[in-house]
Amino acid sequence: MDGIVSFVADELSARADSDRAVAMAAYMKTEMPFHGVPTPQRRVILREALVRYPIRSQAEYRGAVMALWDLPHREEKYVAVGLAIAERRWITFENLDLYRRLIVDGAWWDFVDSVAANLIGKVLLEEPDRMWPTLDAWIDDQDLWLRRTAILAQLKHKDRTDTDRLFDYCLRRAHEKEFFIRKAIGWALREYAKTDSVSVSRFLLEHREELSGLSFREAAKHLDLG
Repeated sequence: MDGIVSFVADELSARADSDRAVAMAAYMKTEMPFHGVPTPQRRVILREALVRYPIRSQAEYRGAVMALWDLPHREEKYVAVGLAIAERRWITFENLDLYRRLIVDGAWWDFVDSVAANLIGKVLLEEPDRMWPTLDAWIDDQDLWLRRTAILAQLKHKDRTDTDRLFDYCLRRAHEKEFFIRKAIGWALREYAKTDSVSVSRFLLEHREELSGLSFREAAKHLDLG
């Protein structure tokens, strides 16, 4: 575990670009330090790290993700999330506490959306009976990022989407003024409309007055609602 963490930290540091780091921090509206390493380079580093230091157990998986997450730069945390997603065999309900930490500690869309769609979403598909009660609680949680995760968890589910829950979650948060919730509602509906435009169109027309303008516009972006 120490090997992969040190390798990633050293490689990111070696590729640091102070000018890009300033721009990246400004874009993300964060005071967390950046190295200034763009996504393509981070992906190369992660692939090489996993070749050199393969993850052989769930304990190693959890340890590597948490150790990278605890490093100070944002790119190290991006790699932590990337590793968690890349090692698909270890994405299980037993690691829900780890994923919840990434959501709550990350507390911004760049972390949360990846975790929601790729980690929580995968667990939900494979263990719905265990995962749905958690999401049923998260949709009403005081933490807005857990609420956003509940809305976005089915983003990649296509024809395996639980439509009743998707629509229910959207309506339960439709009253919110929080931008990241309103945006999530629109995004989740727009994505599902690629699979079932009829159901989403019907939902939007029936609940137009309940949804915010932002949610409605985002959801209807590629629909012909007359």
